[in-house]
Amino acid sequence: MIYMADTADLAALKSLYNFFPLEGITTNPSILKQSGLKLSIAVDSIKKIIGDGMIHVQVISEKAEDIVREAKVYKNYFDMGDNYYVKIPVVPEGYKAMRILKDAGLNVTATAIFTQQQALVAAKSGADFVAPYVSRLDNISSHGIDVVSDIVQNIIDYNLNTQVLAASFKTVDQIYRVSMKRAHSATISPELLMQLIKHPMTDISVKTFTEDGKDLYDVAF
Repeated sequence: MIYMADTADLAALKSLYNFFPLEGITTNPSILKQSGLKLSIAVDSIKKIIGDGMIHVQVISEKAEDIVREAKVYKNYFDMGDNYYVKIPVVPEGYKAMRILKDAGLNVTATAIFTQQQALVAAKSGADFVAPYVSRLDNISSHGIDVVSDIVQNIIDYNLNTQVLAASFKTVDQIYRVSMKRAHSATISPELLMQLIKHPMTDISVKTFTEDGKDLYDVAF
């Protein structure tokens, strides 16, 4: 599964990229607001941290022609190549823009997905990634994991060239379950990324190894 960081927290990104096998980051207007960074500063700074990793930048325009223009401006302004993905909400004008941008050779991530049909239409419109919101579905008494599973199955059944980018997590268990449902990728907050790799028994084991080996490892290094 592809791991991505869902953040514009530069300090957290720098720390994670020291050891975590991340393949990119995702942003949206709400994430930028939390970071306190303007788009121009955030994207430029993120690029310096992630190198050739994927960067998914969400548009804010509402009309298809404006979405297309906005997406192309960002690609040129930030001098981005094939690692740039335009995040577009699944609304009528968004679907229209997806096809135009794909025909123009840009990568597209369809976002704010809450149903299997929204994802399927986006995939048929050419989206490279479709991003269902797991926890937000659970919060409205729906079943986010089941929606992810249905989307994955659609992609397999219809042989679509699209990947599921599961998003909106509150627990490690949700991430575990979408991975077992064969989600291709997940975008996760820095806090949950750290929780993914931690376990108290691991800490206990490492402490025991250190204590048991301190008088036995006699080869200098």
